[in-house]
Amino acid sequence: MKRFTNRRVLVTGSASGIGQAIVLRLLDEEAQVVAADIAEDGLAETRAQAAAAGLDKRLTTMALDIADETSVGEGVAAAIAGLGGLDVLVNAAGMLRGAHTHECSLDLWNQVIGVNLTGTFLMTRAALPALLETGKGVVVNFSSTSAQFAHPYMAAYSASKGGIQAFTHSIALEYAKQGLRAVAIVPGGISSGITGNIVGLVPEDVDWNLFAKMSPAIGKGYGKPENVAGVVAMLASDDGAFVTGTEIRVDGGAHQ
Repeated sequence: MKRFTNRRVLVTGSASGIGQAIVLRLLDEEAQVVAADIAEDGLAETRAQAAAAGLDKRLTTMALDIADETSVGEGVAAAIAGLGGLDVLVNAAGMLRGAHTHECSLDLWNQVIGVNLTGTFLMTRAALPALLETGKGVVVNFSSTSAQFAHPYMAAYSASKGGIQAFTHSIALEYAKQGLRAVAIVPGGISSGITGNIVGLVPEDVDWNLFAKMSPAIGKGYGKPENVAGVVAMLASDDGAFVTGTEIRVDGGAHQ
């Protein structure tokens, strides 16, 4: 399927994991993509993978810090200018830091909220005028199963992801009459940079029994970033034209 011919897409979190998989999937479906991330080494790897698949001619990579208002303003403006407009924004960038809530510092709390929730807001705010200009713009935000189900040691992360869901619902209704669609992806049990480093992101005295109900019910372990990328491709294309103001859980049935 080539559902993104002549569609212009900006994807954050593109240096690894789910964001990288989304970039490669949309390029394969003939999108023009700007891949943004704070990690320039990872962006180079994304470009290398695109080149290996013969897809790099429609790819631009960009260093961008979603938690910095100036970086976002300049980066989004440059992306829109380079693409000649914008049809889809995918806010896949995020971070996870864990702690016992009674030991969570204000700095850690603000850092997680600043990247995940405020970063999603900054990117969306900057991109909205161009998205609305198309008459059928799409915003795909990234929440988490931690926003809907209990995930221990992740109070800041869970709060940020819950905020993203509420934010998504709000903009979906606010701009519906201008043709905008907004959907939140809710991944869980996906093998990514975050899940691969979970041991270093939670307290040393973690009780692993508390994570027992978070394993996928189907398959043989964690899902792949490509599983999420396929859902994003559907939602951001015309196949998702009647889907807005909601969240789609992609967790292999871990939370039922």
